[in-house]
Amino acid sequence: MSRSAATSVPLHPLLAERWSPRSFDPEHQVDEQQLAAILEAARWAPSAGNRQPWGFLVGRRGDATHKAIFESLREANQTWAGKASLLVAAVADERGPDGGRNGYAAYDTGLAVAQLTLQAHALGLHAHQMAGFDHERLLAALDAPAEGLLPLTVTAIGSLAHADLLPEQLRLRETAARERRPLTGNAYAGSWGRPLDLG
Repeated sequence: MSRSAATSVPLHPLLAERWSPRSFDPEHQVDEQQLAAILEAARWAPSAGNRQPWGFLVGRRGDATHKAIFESLREANQTWAGKASLLVAAVADERGPDGGRNGYAAYDTGLAVAQLTLQAHALGLHAHQMAGFDHERLLAALDAPAEGLLPLTVTAIGSLAHADLLPEQLRLRETAARERRPLTGNAYAGSWGRPLDLG
């Protein structure tokens, strides 16, 4: 199913064709080489001071880590995300090297997740990032300290399945037209809210 974005100017296919499905093949497995490439893409994301303040909890469907991440998800996400081959939780480490707070940790971790997502797409996989999960429960599953670590997202990764496998409400969302605000709603010049003139 093609879901290429109707962009105002041409974009690289990796960007135009990336989207966030909910219907995943429950039999598909991400192989070791694919997983390594996805995580390597995240590893080479830019970060302030090259601190690389991210960590990933990686669950393969059927293992204890996948189960722990799945159980931290909100019920609405549990209705579909468990079929994904991987559940990957991204956690930003806000602890700075001097004992202070790294205020760019979340931003940098977001860049790493973006690269992870695009690499998955380049491999013919699909990824769907979720904010709907219990942060405290996830940290407990990580056996991680609650101070200084900020869980940001859980990303479901796998092979696309047909939208008809979803419950009706999700199926409608899966097949709805993709929309974004126009560029004039995002890019400003001169003052905040004044649209950038792109000719």
